Amino acid sequence: MDRNEILQELNTIVRKVFENPSIIVTETTTANDIDEWDSLNHATLISAIEKHFNIKFKLTELMGFKNVGKICDSIAQRTIK
Repeated sequence: MDRNEILQELNTIVRKVFENPSIIVTETTTANDIDEWDSLNHATLISAIEKHFNIKFKLTELMGFKNVGKICDSIAQRTIK
């Protein structure tokens, strides 16, 4: 799975978690860019991402997620071989 595929998968997950099929995330997207992205939905989103990619983020990673690109970085480290 390459980085573009990861981003496509993240778009699918974000749309499902936030129940908004019109959302499009890019690597620069932040929680401030999406009205539905509050603290509760953030926890739900992280859980959905971990489940989808069969990974578990470390607390230090979670604290470093300033945008979708940083989430992609962490996923890519585990899935791109």
